[in-house]
Amino acid sequence: MSVQRFDLGSWLDSPLSRRRLDLAGLEEQQAAVREICDRVRREGDAALREYGERFDGWQPAPEDGFRVPAEEIQEALRRLAPSDRSALEFAARRIRQFHQTQVFEPVTGSPGLKLLTRPVRRAGIYVPGGRAAYPSTLLMGAIAARVAGVEQVAVATPPATDGSIPVAILAAAAIAEVDEVYRMGGAQAIAALAYGTASVPRVDVLVGPGNVYVLLAKKEVFGAVGIDSLAGPTEILVVADESARPDYIAADLASQLEHDPMAWAVLVTDSAALADRVEEEFASLLRGLDRAEVIEAAHCCLIVVADLDQAMQVANDFAPEHLELITADPAPLAAKVENAGAVFVGAYAPVSLGDYVAGPNHTLPTAGAARFSSPLGVYNFLKRTSVASLNRGDLEMLREACVALAKLEGLTAHAHAVEVRLE
Repeated sequence: MSVQRFDLGSWLDSPLSRRRLDLAGLEEQQAAVREICDRVRREGDAALREYGERFDGWQPAPEDGFRVPAEEIQEALRRLAPSDRSALEFAARRIRQFHQTQVFEPVTGSPGLKLLTRPVRRAGIYVPGGRAAYPSTLLMGAIAARVAGVEQVAVATPPATDGSIPVAILAAAAIAEVDEVYRMGGAQAIAALAYGTASVPRVDVLVGPGNVYVLLAKKEVFGAVGIDSLAGPTEILVVADESARPDYIAADLASQLEHDPMAWAVLVTDSAALADRVEEEFASLLRGLDRAEVIEAAHCCLIVVADLDQAMQVANDFAPEHLELITADPAPLAAKVENAGAVFVGAYAPVSLGDYVAGPNHTLPTAGAARFSSPLGVYNFLKRTSVASLNRGDLEMLREACVALAKLEGLTAHAHAVEVRLE
């Protein structure tokens, strides 16, 4: 693996510093996704079966559907090793406790004016498969939806070629009290949840990460359904000074790179000596890791800057999904964070804790989207409705300005709808 090294100037000159979610060059994939979504919308289960066979290597028997029987979900919880069940339940409690703090009360304005907050009726959680199983992603999405008060929560996840779903995924579904689990993956799963088929009721909001086809499918169906974000490859940026342990940093960089050959890991430091030691530790660590081939294909950058103020400028411009602050005094740096999906403060707060058991959601904005977006949360499953309860006195008080504005815009029927009530 080639670790790329920069000073501040060469980093700012590099196109790597300006990385954003760029879908250019994906015309072929976009065309394929558009066709898949359109066929599932028009043909429903027939298209879903065909694509399941083509892309997942499995489709249900004619008399069966894509939905996992409820008893199979509960049986998975019993089959799971006690230690694994305990870990999932521990994580679920932590996630639930944190998300229960995301309370949204009705907003009251002037007399008669309110903003109500209501959950969507039905939510879909996409849980990716392929390189690994992600029961933690299921917990993060489904628990946030449940805390929001969503009535029905459905999960879609790719099956193995025999139609099976990993026991850990089904057990997590039981723990999170998911209503439905469907054996389907990729763009066809996104389309089925967004548009609905005879066997898959449509959802109102669809969340969860996935590969480039899932990303493009979420982009395609947005509008027919609400989505959380368009998630790119995972990423970590570490800001560290000479006090940081290089083996900790190397371990944290590798932990995110093992997700995806398109993942990002960046160290920004004011210590050239630390950068040297981290590069050595990283090379040594890589030789013993199970997913070394994935890590070797990913992006890994070391940036040496003049001071920690410059380091924070780089971090805020990069707007990483995960930001670690490993310095002698990280608290002042944490106060300077403007753009990051999640911040991990201190040497004993690795991203791995956030991925599983810390409590905040691990579904985060990527590819610079932290400049304008937020972690997945209860709010993703809520919508607002404004209420205006007005009487004749209110109408008389508002009449003059309302009629003037309606006429200013040339919408005289708007003006008439007010005036007719006062004739």
